[in-house]
Amino acid sequence: MTLVENALVARAAALMELGRNDEAKGVLGRRLAEDPDDRDALVTLARCHLNARTFQGTVDATDRVLAQDPDDYGALVVRTYGLRRLGRPEEAESAARAAIRVSPESWRGHAALSEAVGAYRPRWPETLEAAAHAVRLAPEEPFAHYTMWKAALLNGRGDIRRQAVLATLRIDPNDAWALEEHAALQAADPSKKLPEVADGYATALAADPSSRSLRSGLDRTVFRMLRGTRWIAVLCVVLAGVAVDLFPADGEAKELPLPIGTRLYAIALMGAAWGFGAWRRYRRLRTGVRLSVRSLVRREFWARLVLGQAIWSTLCGLLVAAVPWTDRGIPQALFWAGLIPTLLTIWFERAALRS
Repeated sequence: MTLVENALVARAAALMELGRNDEAKGVLGRRLAEDPDDRDALVTLARCHLNARTFQGTVDATDRVLAQDPDDYGALVVRTYGLRRLGRPEEAESAARAAIRVSPESWRGHAALSEAVGAYRPRWPETLEAAAHAVRLAPEEPFAHYTMWKAALLNGRGDIRRQAVLATLRIDPNDAWALEEHAALQAADPSKKLPEVADGYATALAADPSSRSLRSGLDRTVFRMLRGTRWIAVLCVVLAGVAVDLFPADGEAKELPLPIGTRLYAIALMGAAWGFGAWRRYRRLRTGVRLSVRSLVRREFWARLVLGQAIWSTLCGLLVAAVPWTDRGIPQALFWAGLIPTLLTIWFERAALRS
């Protein structure tokens, strides 16, 4: 094979890495027009079909390779995945075992066997054994750990699943799949704070900007953060009501209007609540998360509603504390107007989530 021919196959492989499968097929078509029996080009074409999820094309390409050499290792491995996706598990397992027979010390055959036996529910424990063998043979290969993750998922082994993700990120901190899975694991962990979860989603989204699941996960997390601001607003209303003594006990009412120092103190407490409870946290968020907050507020009505409720309640609290009221009637009305709608919305949301 000449250097030019090698370069064509290498170029196609590089295009596949960039997700440009159609262009890769075009380059491989040029090479196969020159030499229809180029096994490297055919195996690369089979991989290209696998990436494009045209699985029959994968099997057809490997048929041409194996017709020349029944022991072609690369063709046997790729063929396993194509057959598995076509619902031909017995043939897939046969191809994987043939690959292991050809090269027992190569990890890809064991990874392919883990994929093949995953078609049989009673044999799911075998997927872990085959994947573990692949990891032992190639501990620095991200795809080996991905195979282990899939096997752990089938067997309900959350501990192994997490280990596989962390091992992949140790090898490649920018691996898109591992970052997405890590973000999902953080979101499912009740001990993780929302800013941490949002940061994980933003990191994963930076590696895979086209992922809808990551965008959706980040939006959900940001929305939960926005919902939390309403509790700060409720606290502001309560602080104002207590400071102004809106609901005095019999015979213990403070004389109105209250001194300006008392009212300024209440406003300062409200500012501290927003500063430490929201603004300080917001400023610490990475840029991607802050941009997502703004984007969600622009795009989603419910996000605007939540933020509007927080602003409304805080405004009611400010009016209660700032104005030198001489009668308790109007500030009491403002207090309930700022408190009741927000608390009712929170209660209905929680009831909806429980049902």
